Amino acid sequence: MKKVIGVRFRSAGKIYFFDPKDYEVKRGDHVIVETARGVEYGTVVGEPKEVEDDKVVSPLKPVLRIATAKDDEQEIANKEKEKEAFKICLEKIHARGLEMKLIDAEYTFDNNKVLFYFTADGRIDFRELVKDLAGVFRTRIELRQIGVRDETKIRGGIGICGRPLCCNTHLSDFIPVSIKMAKEQNLSLNPTKISGVCGRLMCCLKHEEDTYEELNRKLPNVGDYVTTNDGMKGQVASVNVLRQLVKVIVENGDEKEIHEYKAEDLRFKKKHRKEKQLTKEEMKELAKLEKQDKSAGLD
Repeated sequence: MKKVIGVRFRSAGKIYFFDPKDYEVKRGDHVIVETARGVEYGTVVGEPKEVEDDKVVSPLKPVLRIATAKDDEQEIANKEKEKEAFKICLEKIHARGLEMKLIDAEYTFDNNKVLFYFTADGRIDFRELVKDLAGVFRTRIELRQIGVRDETKIRGGIGICGRPLCCNTHLSDFIPVSIKMAKEQNLSLNPTKISGVCGRLMCCLKHEEDTYEELNRKLPNVGDYVTTNDGMKGQVASVNVLRQLVKVIVENGDEKEIHEYKAEDLRFKKKHRKEKQLTKEEMKELAKLEKQDKSAGLD
């Protein structure tokens, strides 16, 4: 077992793990670590934890030090320099007429490199732009093309739930999302209601997918015919997935009544769920969303 801490860097998005050594670090602390990009300033995202050796990507690099007041000042200074770098890069892009959208500019902590993140519909020849920027900043320049999910991850925002976006707060990697997940959770298949700020299927569709799959296995579908534990037969009117309750239309003499039963008190042969009818436009948009997630994947 090895002791590790998770550290997030501003534009990198992902969480990387380091050996805390003998430092007493906690969530929210800032630390100085060495990465493939050089010395970096990161934020600890969780308490130190023990993980199995085979789950650690070697070599596990150590924390160099807990950030000092001087390190904090340098990080603040870097942020100010990044604003100017962004402005200059934007001017160079417009001057060369490049069809690219600049998203962010980032200095490595040691100022050995300036990274520019951008989106574009296709491949962009930015070799001359790199020369322009190198002449201004006189340091290593890297232009990195990212996808729309990554753009949203960097920029952040508020989701339709009213909370900060999952990708910007706690997701270290993008997870596979599909229309099937929305169907399993009985959500509206209206593309505008299951798309995130990025325009792709919402990442949160995955959060409860496993739970809904397990619970739905124990339930009949609406319209199925069931036999109750008290010997009555009827048709399912509605289901409450989380409470595992089913409302059944049963005949009581010449009248029909709705009775509620626990799923475990019913016997039934589950049929395929009838899908809600969608307009051609909605079907086309859903197909487009799913295709984007499969091809660009997870950006």
